[in-house]
Amino acid sequence: MRLGPAPRPRRVTDLLNPAAALLPAANVIMQLSAPGVGYGVLESPVDSGNVYKHPFKRARTTGTYLAAVTMGTNADRALLRAQIDRVHAMVRSRESSPVSYNAFDPRLQLWVAACLYRYYVDMHEFLYGPLDEESADAIYADARTLGTTLQVRDEMWPEDRNAFDSYWKQSLQDLRIDPPVREHLYGVATLAFLAFLPAPIRLLAGRFNLFATTGFLPAEFRGHMRMSWTADQQRRFERLLTGLRVADRVIPHEVWLLGYQLYLWDMRIRDRFGKRVV
Repeated sequence: MRLGPAPRPRRVTDLLNPAAALLPAANVIMQLSAPGVGYGVLESPVDSGNVYKHPFKRARTTGTYLAAVTMGTNADRALLRAQIDRVHAMVRSRESSPVSYNAFDPRLQLWVAACLYRYYVDMHEFLYGPLDEESADAIYADARTLGTTLQVRDEMWPEDRNAFDSYWKQSLQDLRIDPPVREHLYGVATLAFLAFLPAPIRLLAGRFNLFATTGFLPAEFRGHMRMSWTADQQRRFERLLTGLRVADRVIPHEVWLLGYQLYLWDMRIRDRFGKRVV
């Protein structure tokens, strides 16, 4: 059990906690609220990345990416980029697509990376309040690799946190979630892709995950998802946050880091034996 004040976070991985590790659906909604990202995922011909068809592989790919960009070496990131590029080459809009998109578009990748940065910071601040200025600047600098591992050019990452806030506010104006994407995301929030579970367990877990997801979503994204939120729900959500704070005190931080390390080991072993990483 950790007692006393936690050390000041300096890296993205210092922000790992039970909320960040176990409740990612809110951030998925944020990413897919950019139409090009939402339809890119919805229409992707890469079945191996479809969460409804291969939920564990989808989770492994996401975890591997986060582990490699935050804890991996330059060689790890280069390996992952080559593997992801191979998949992204197949994700392009068709004539019938409602919007034009290309998975190699660095502007879409910048939005996804920005959401991931917000994912780590938001989950920490939900539990512990705002980061101090020194920690916030260090975390922001460390987060650059969330985008630059792929096609986001170094100069595209906003120069500092003020520039990032301006980029974020401007980007919010271009977001929307159309009904097909909303249906897909609602299924993610309710864990509908875990169809192999007994119905009572799936429904109970899905109901909880939807509640937590809605609570962690900023208001503008709840609006896009047409999710309601009441004062009573907020009170229950505060109790959930209290429980997560207790869990974070009891569970050693090394447990969450071990999860990322396992993803890295898995990626390296797969590469060594010539297996696909993503």
